[in-house]
Amino acid sequence: MSEGSRLVDFDSPLFNFRDVGGLATTDGGEVRRGVLFRSDTLTALGEADRERFARFGVRTVIDLRHPVELERFGRAPAWCCDDWHNVPLNNPVWRAEDYSAEAGVVAFLLARYHETAEHAAADIARAIALIAAAEGPVVVHCWGGRDRTGVVIALVLELAGVSDADIAADYELTEQGMERYLAWQRQHRPDKGPLEPYLASTPAEVMRTFLAQLRERHGSVRAYLIGAGLTEQSIDALRSRVREQRP
Repeated sequence: MSEGSRLVDFDSPLFNFRDVGGLATTDGGEVRRGVLFRSDTLTALGEADRERFARFGVRTVIDLRHPVELERFGRAPAWCCDDWHNVPLNNPVWRAEDYSAEAGVVAFLLARYHETAEHAAADIARAIALIAAAEGPVVVHCWGGRDRTGVVIALVLELAGVSDADIAADYELTEQGMERYLAWQRQHRPDKGPLEPYLASTPAEVMRTFLAQLRERHGSVRAYLIGAGLTEQSIDALRSRVREQRP
């Protein structure tokens, strides 16, 4: 693990893998460690990291990428989990022309996340139900582990009772993952140009505002997810899986 960071170091080009455990809940508990991980794509996870990855005991991988991404880049290696699920989030494709430097990164990402919440509500609910029902540790990932993964993990943490500030801080940590990716890109893919501003930054303000606005629109995160098809039983199971009381 990198010094001063929760991000895990791998030899493979994997930059944004981390445990979301250890975050405090507002009732004095915390998110259980070693149960739920988030990551960028596991496609490039190589044999050199097989033993290191095995230490996390991952049993289930939930891949949020679209079928076209799977066809082009493949899935996580079969040896990394017992159960692999593809739950593509049916969000609209991002268009660079929708980004305005004047409006800024926060406004752009907020609009995209609300599109995801609207168009992919049932997919989000399915992914969370799989986390709730899984046996053993779970990894959720998309491509960069920031947007689709960020929305799903944020909603899971909210159901677990983590404060918006701490959820947003976990989301913002992805910027360190992006910095690691860009350093790798400069060394291994110098032909590639810089990322668009909205792909290189994950300001905490985005997630804080997204959660607040989602509640304004639906009453609560719980109500939004139940409306999307998540059951009360799954929510209770999720909370039992990912929460523990501090001594």
